[in-house]
Amino acid sequence: MTNRVTNGQPERLLTGVLILHGFTANLESVRALFGPLGRFDLKMATPLLRGHGAASPDELRGVTWREWLDDAENAFETLTGTGGKAVVIGHSMGALLALQLAARRPELVDSVILATPPVRLTSPLGPGRPLHFLAPLVSHVVDRWDMEARFADPGSAIIPKQYDWAPTKTILSMFELLEETMRITGRVRVPALILQARHESVVLPESAEILTRAIATPPEAKSIVWFDKTDHQIFCDCERKAAVDAVVSFVSKRFPAATNQSVKA
Repeated sequence: MTNRVTNGQPERLLTGVLILHGFTANLESVRALFGPLGRFDLKMATPLLRGHGAASPDELRGVTWREWLDDAENAFETLTGTGGKAVVIGHSMGALLALQLAARRPELVDSVILATPPVRLTSPLGPGRPLHFLAPLVSHVVDRWDMEARFADPGSAIIPKQYDWAPTKTILSMFELLEETMRITGRVRVPALILQARHESVVLPESAEILTRAIATPPEAKSIVWFDKTDHQIFCDCERKAAVDAVVSFVSKRFPAATNQSVKA
């Protein structure tokens, strides 16, 4: 297959899918996507972000959001080659990194899928929340912060192993990533799918609508899929099949070669 020429330049073809996990999580939190997306004729990259997946959350000490972005960019570059582009899927903090890539590398990002993007956190200390101004002060007196993962239906959920606390200063770096990302959302013009839980414990549901308004993607190319039961771990909790189905459906529309394949979640 040859690339179609547009404006004197060969049009890039969709060649890969990048999947980015969230803060304090690891690849188990997004593993439900691997099998269904692996049935497409696309390369897949699933980086473990710096400081994550270790025996102790102490590995996060000293790690900044720029290092997570470096990890995402390095994995991204393995997918696009000289003539390709990729769909970027991010869960939670991974959604912020996906937006960063879409703003920084628009010619290489085909589209983004943003699962429970943490635009407005339930914590009053988060960016855009009433007590955010206290967050730097808290970091000087509180060394670590509990990060309990909750599930709407623990009995049916896949419970991934992940950190149950994080260094407070590393949380501040994640907050900085959120603030920096919201400053550049106007540069995001690629098609976007947002998966948002209505009743979760980490992110306020208004996040999806704030983000939809903030990105410059044309109205017809951005949409929200709402989930009524799941908590924050959308690919592990009770509605994970519906979440995976939404991702697979979106990717199949972005990748015409898949329309003649039987790809099931």
